[in-house]
Amino acid sequence: MVVIAPSRRIRRTPFTPGVEAAGVKGYTVYNHMLLPTVFDSVVADYHHLKNAVQVWDVACERQIELRGPDAARLMQMLTPRDLRGMLPGQCYYVPIVDETGGMLNDPVALKLSEDRWWISIADSDLLFWVKGLAYGYRLDVLVDEPDISPLAVQGPQAEELVARVFGDATRAVRFFRFGWFDFQGVSMAVARSGYSKQGGFEIYVDGAENGMPLWNAFLEAGKDLDVRAGCPNLIERIEGGLLSYGNDMTRENTPHECGLGRFCSTQTAIGCVGRDALLRVAKEGPTQQIRAIEIAGEIPPCDRAWPMLAGGKRVGQVTSAAKSPDFGVNVAIGMVRMTHWDAGATLQVDTPDGMREAVVHENFWL
Repeated sequence: MVVIAPSRRIRRTPFTPGVEAAGVKGYTVYNHMLLPTVFDSVVADYHHLKNAVQVWDVACERQIELRGPDAARLMQMLTPRDLRGMLPGQCYYVPIVDETGGMLNDPVALKLSEDRWWISIADSDLLFWVKGLAYGYRLDVLVDEPDISPLAVQGPQAEELVARVFGDATRAVRFFRFGWFDFQGVSMAVARSGYSKQGGFEIYVDGAENGMPLWNAFLEAGKDLDVRAGCPNLIERIEGGLLSYGNDMTRENTPHECGLGRFCSTQTAIGCVGRDALLRVAKEGPTQQIRAIEIAGEIPPCDRAWPMLAGGKRVGQVTSAAKSPDFGVNVAIGMVRMTHWDAGATLQVDTPDGMREAVVHENFWL
């Protein structure tokens, strides 16, 4: 693949110097920012993530801040998940939809207070949609991108490492909750969350100037834990069924098609702009849905959608795929029509290297 040309339109992050010093070998572009994709190799990074601890530059998970009297109203307009019971200090995974019920993003929302929220976004220009709603409805709310850059600590030793830097009180932070902890005189939100199934934390670093001091503090404190720079791992995320917006789902898909119906309380999510459309979808049910797929044989990198066929007829597509060292099979995520989405259904996948046999799994691997 050709090299991505450097440009000011592709933003470096507060942690990029540390990423470069750690020997990053690949990047992708995510929310117009650099996101590391590999350090040693995808397979070596995978094994290390599962056995030790990694520090990830995920500053590309930009924050959209809602602040003001109408912040909660605007937040509810964005999602079919009922937020009325959400308390300050909680994180919610929230499908974000447009007026048709189509997915615009699948971020984690943090409720800082009744009138202040952060939306930690996946890869899409969601800020413009949120600002448009706020302006169009004349809401009393400020919508902006604050100088907040997430840094993730993931892996079995993540809790120990975070406790060494932020104090033992971080051990009490529950899953999808956050607390405020001090680092060199700066209060930062530390959440037990992250884009892996290995456990860990995300630190919302306040101020770009604090990025490298915190990065270096983690690497120094975790030497005996075999801490390394890392990044979201393709193989591990597919094993765990962690979806990637823009890869596994787009604006053409509803949350129900993405298997996210459990995060939708459409009946009671009063004010959500896509509520009427999703009420119809919830009643009728989706005609296609995300499934775990096992693919036989050797497969190339999945950099485009691969058609899935049954009897020569297209019944879906594979959107992410990789060979799993731990499970010894090719693991994949695919969108499959209801006629063929039952566990055990056999399909064919049309890869660039030829046709491959495949089978639908009931659950993902992790």
